[in-house]
Amino acid sequence: MTGETSPIELWEHPLSPYAQKVKIALMEKGVPFSSKTPHAIGSGSTAEEFRKTSFRGEVPVLIIEGHAIVDSTIILEFLEERFPQPRLLPTDPFERARARMIEEVCDTHFEAINWGLSEIVHFKRATGELADILRTRAGEQIGRLQCWLERELAEPDWFGGEQFGWADVSAVAFVQGASNFGFPPAEGSRLSRWLGRCIQRHSVSAVFQAAGQSAAVLKNVAGQIKTGAFKRQYRDHRLEWMIRSGGLQVVLDGLKQDNIRFNSEPS
Repeated sequence: MTGETSPIELWEHPLSPYAQKVKIALMEKGVPFSSKTPHAIGSGSTAEEFRKTSFRGEVPVLIIEGHAIVDSTIILEFLEERFPQPRLLPTDPFERARARMIEEVCDTHFEAINWGLSEIVHFKRATGELADILRTRAGEQIGRLQCWLERELAEPDWFGGEQFGWADVSAVAFVQGASNFGFPPAEGSRLSRWLGRCIQRHSVSAVFQAAGQSAAVLKNVAGQIKTGAFKRQYRDHRLEWMIRSGGLQVVLDGLKQDNIRFNSEPS
């Protein structure tokens, strides 16, 4: 739900799975918000004004009552406290911990694989044999994560039981992202049926529709990389994924050509 008169503003990009997570949570809670995308987000050349709001130059950023809240997990925690109904976290402490663990795995392991696939498919960091190797290893890793999520899902409709909640919000963008790269859950599996149920929800379908409409921007990004106009961020789990999956040369080439970047300290 969006509206220009809303007191809540979300800085985001429709293709960011972290922003997707926050938008789904806002819509599930019925919290009205407006959204906008910072200029040149993700390129390493975001405006200084935005970097003052998000020191890593990343989305999402939630602006509410003069406060700027960064990091999708922290934003979800804030929303759960500020807008407790309908709740996303289970009431049982062990189930709450399990929901957060699922989020952590998706935010780090799963995101890194999807991000790496984007480096290959859209940004053309690797071609030929190396691209085939990285894609094959990504598929194997996604398969293991899907099996893990399948076990965590067990029999209920949702990860939290009978109610769509925190773990579902946290996982759906990454499972769908892998599907977009040609690695969907096994047909007929519990995880596949779960993804189908998620997509039927208004919040999820609206977010994915917006992402689809924005996908056209990916057509020219490989050229921007070559010219140095776009520097992709190789932080923590992303850098680890590329190296452990066989893409060390990708990192070395990016450093040499000055078209990758890392986090810097806030100032």
